[in-house]
Parts: sequence; structure tokens; C-alpha cells
Amino acid sequence: MPRIADIYRMCGIAGIISSNPQQVNQERLKKMTDMMVHRGPDGEGHWVNKTSAIGLGHRRLSIVDLSARAAQPMHYLDRYTIVHNGEIYNYIELKKELEGKGYAFISQSDTEVIMAAYDCWKEKCLQYFDGMFAFAVWDEQEQMLFAARDRFGEKPFYYWFNGQELIFASEMKALWAAGVEKQVNEKLLFNFITLGYTQNPGNAAETVYHQIHKLPAASFFIYRIHGQKNIDPVKYWRIETNQINQGISEEDAINRFTALFTQSIKNRLRSDVPLGTSLSGGLDSSSIAAMIQQLRTPGSPLQTFSAIFPGFESDESAYIKLLAAQKRITNFTVQPTTEGFIADFEKLCYYQEGLMGSASVYAQYKVFELAKQHNIKVLLDGQGADEVLAGYHKYYHWYWQQLYKKDKGLLQDEITAARQLGVQDEWNWKNKLSATWPVCAGVYLKNARQRKQLQSGDIEKQYAAAFGISYYELPPQNSLNNVLYYNTCNNGLEELLHYADRNGMAHGREVRLPFLHHELVEFVFSLPGHFKIKDGRTKWLLRKAMENLLPAAITWRKDKTGFEPPQKEWMQHAVLQDYIQEAKRELVEKGVLKKEVLNKKIQPLSSYTADNFDWRYLVAARLF
Repeated sequence: MPRIADIYRMCGIAGIISSNPQQVNQERLKKMTDMMVHRGPDGEGHWVNKTSAIGLGHRRLSIVDLSARAAQPMHYLDRYTIVHNGEIYNYIELKKELEGKGYAFISQSDTEVIMAAYDCWKEKCLQYFDGMFAFAVWDEQEQMLFAARDRFGEKPFYYWFNGQELIFASEMKALWAAGVEKQVNEKLLFNFITLGYTQNPGNAAETVYHQIHKLPAASFFIYRIHGQKNIDPVKYWRIETNQINQGISEEDAINRFTALFTQSIKNRLRSDVPLGTSLSGGLDSSSIAAMIQQLRTPGSPLQTFSAIFPGFESDESAYIKLLAAQKRITNFTVQPTTEGFIADFEKLCYYQEGLMGSASVYAQYKVFELAKQHNIKVLLDGQGADEVLAGYHKYYHWYWQQLYKKDKGLLQDEITAARQLGVQDEWNWKNKLSATWPVCAGVYLKNARQRKQLQSGDIEKQYAAAFGISYYELPPQNSLNNVLYYNTCNNGLEELLHYADRNGMAHGREVRLPFLHHELVEFVFSLPGHFKIKDGRTKWLLRKAMENLLPAAITWRKDKTGFEPPQKEWMQHAVLQDYIQEAKRELVEKGVLKKEVLNKKIQPLSSYTADNFDWRYLVAARLF
């Protein structure tokens, strides 16, 4: 008998609501769920209500509980029916609270808890959940659908609505299977080619395909079957960026952060199936692995999975070996290759069904594949730490601009400390000007970038004239917190979460992210900037919290290495260059690029190099 704490599943969900009962049927639902077998290879379920007004479908990835009681679509109180993708980490505590209010349960599933919580608190139930989720609850009594997505957008929810019919699913390919037209969004394609943007920061619902929308992170909608002609998402959670606790001491901040981080990992370790972690060698994944080892009952060693690139400047093998040896961790490695990337490229595009900013997506794909080969079904991963705790180098100048306005003495100390650590990020009169007149500087930079986009030499003039609307945005510049909020909630993090979800689901792996426990994030945002960047160090708070748990070479390492494969080397391969040339040819035929681009020599560039156009052409051509 599995323990109550161990019933989790990653899945694919689908649904149809139509004013025409003939459009709601098992056959159409099955076409949708068949497109998401990879999300749930362990089973399927379909349900249509008595009036054929709504149908729900589900693909199931069982982690422990294989009983029919935990199958979906799941029913509750002869009133509610749910399809759910994800998990509620604190459902055990919520279940006890709901039982105290008189609710009864027949399964050991967190899914059933969602329905009881919704019956008890209605849409306010979302405030109680610590989890990653996308779900839809049908209320037969009220003839309405309640659909919601987790705070950060870890789990996907796509929908199409024409006023008479609503179709939704975990992946867009399921919508296409239901008959939704696949039509590329040219404006977003323009911004991807010219900027590298995979989403629109100004419109969280927009996708790379016309008429297909995503439910924004931290949002829900209610759809009533009678009379409602629109979908109107409602935001249920926001991070406060201006309520700063200026008086908190370093000791209290470190202790509180450590407690929240520990609790987050404890909740995400609830599993009876084999569980491991990704391990890049960097601070974030090393912190998770070390904390797990500290929390685990002595026994078999923690299994970790890494991508390595021997001889490449961004290879982190040495740090991986150091942590594995010190913490007695079992580490498995995979070395992604050019030939492997070429062989897997079509599959990668199929699973991602969208835009990819760099070949780093493939490196993660191979790490999750490696976990599958070793029968590890659940992985903890470090995503979110860089955005929440200011881990990227680009945050230096934003923080320095904040200090320039508020504390020039501290500013000079911070720049000096950063320089001593080898940080060469720019600080000059332009930054001072931006700090003094942020609005004017923002307008100037935005206009300059828009002009550059429209003047892109490869874009066909007619295409630019028709679709060349710039999505370029700058975050509010008056504080580091605002910049972090922008990357956490507007432009940046959700792109990485999309990659992780699709890569995990491609191999039937569940990916849990301890740094995205919402209470932990709320606490970090309540702290002044010097807890995030201090003494020239990014992620200062995490470093201090982990300094007695990690090797100093990892805790206080000076370099910041992204999760990066040798993309430049890969793009020099003759076969991949043929792929790129064919992609350019397709984009010329579609009227996106000028014919002259076919005569330009391909420019192989590293993953995080600006204006990496040939990589973008390779990816963009796969949209059609």
C-alpha cells in the first residue's frame, strides 16, 4: 500500500465545450489525448456529460498509485469533474484541513483534494496551493468550467475559443488534432528572428500560433456555458516588489531563507518512486543536491544526472566531480554531440512545438533522457534561482544604477569588489544617465532597438512592413526588485519553464523546482537588494545559506557559467549547415527572408551570443 504522501503524476489534459453536442464526443477527445501519449504513457480516460455539452480527456503518468480511484477524469460529490496536470505539494496538509471541515475522500490523490478545496473555497482555493499545476474543474450544477494555472507557469494550458466552442489542452498539437488551424503568428516570428524573443512580454496569452492562447501564469478563468462569449483570465497572485523589509538582519534573513528552502525541498521529496536531481556543477543545482543529502535517511546514495562537454570552455565536469565526491553522490553523465543533435532535432522540435533560443534546450533534453535510462522518474532542478536571486551578470548594472541614485558610497564599494572578482560588466556615463533619467533612457533604447529590428538586413521588406511590430520592452528601472520581477513574471523564466516541461514530458519524467516555492519567492522579494548582490557577488543570500554545506570552490566561485553546450562547434558541422541552409530557403519561400540571404555565409555562434540569426532561422522554419 503506497503512503498517502506519495501519489503524484504528470499528465496531459484536454477538453471540449461546444454549443453543438455533435462536436463533443469520445472520438474527438481521443484524437487529442493520443497526441500527448508521451505526457502520460500509463493510461488514458475520457468523459462526456449527459448533454454532450462538455467532454474531458486525460493521459496519465503514474508515479505510484495505479488504482482506478486515482484515474482521471475524476468525479467528486456527484457534481465536479476534473482533469489535472501537475501536483499540489502540500495536499496532505490541505486534506487534513478539509477533513476537519467535513469533507471525505475515497482516493489518496492530490487531484481529489483540488476538487474539495474548490468546493470549499471556490476560486480562493488557489491561494492555498503550493504546487505546479494546470487543471480544469467542470461544475455540473452551475454548468461552468473553472480552469487555473500555477503561479509561475510551470505547467502549460493552451486554449482556442471562437465564441461557440472552447477547446483546451496541455499541448498545442492536441488542439490541432481537434481541428484547430495551425497558422503561424508572424508578429511573434518577426520578434524571434530580430530579438530572440520566444514570447510577448506585453501579452502573456499570446503564442506563436494565431488564435491559440495560453492561460497566463498565476491566472484562472471561469466559463459559463450559457451566454458567455469571451474568455477573461483573472490574475490571482502577484509578487510585491515595493514592500521591502529594510530592518531585517543578515542572520534573520539567512535563517528564514534556509528554513523556507529546506521546507520546499522536503515537500518536493515526497515520493516512493526513485528520485534524483539534475546537477550542472553550478551553485543552484549543487545546493539542491547537498540539501537532499542532508535530509535523506542514510541508505542508497542520491543519483544525479549531468551533461558534460570535455574540452569545452563552459564544461563544469570538475565541479560536478567535486560535489559528488564530497557528498557521496552517484553521478551519471551524458555528452551531447553534434551527431546526436542532428539525429534528435526533429523530435526535439516536435516535443517543444515552438521556438528555442539556443541548443541548451537539447542538453537538458539529454539529461532527462539519461534519468529515464536509469529509471529515475522524478527530478529536482534548479531553475528559477537566477531570476529570483539575481544570478545573471546583467543584474550588476541594474543594481549599480539603483545605488547610484541612493547610495554612491556603497556603489563604489560594490564596483570595486566586483572588479576584484573579475567582473567586467560595463559601468559608464550611459549607466549614470539611465539612472538619472530612467524614463527618457528607456524610451531612447526602445526606439533604437525598434529601428534596428525594422532595418534587419535579412528580413523581406514587405514582411517587416506587414508584421514588424516590436515587442521589445525594458523592465522598470527604479530598483533591482523590479528588474527581477520582470524576468520572473514577464519575460524570461516562463521560457525556461516551457523547455523543462516539454523535455521532461518527452521522456515521461517529472521535474520539480524547489526555488519556485511561492513563499520562498515572496520572502526574497521582500528583502533589500544587498541580500541578492553584495561584495560583488550575485545570489549572495543563497551563497551564505549554503556556505557550510557546499565546497567553497562552488559556493564562492567567481565565474558564472550558463548551462551551455558547444553550439558554435555544432553549427560548423556540414550536415547542420545543410539544415540551416534549407531552413533559410523555406523562410525565403514563405516571404519572411530576402532571397539574398541564401548567398550569405552561415555564422556559427555560441548559445548566448546576441544576434544569433542562423540558429533562429533553423528553429523558425520548423514552425510551419
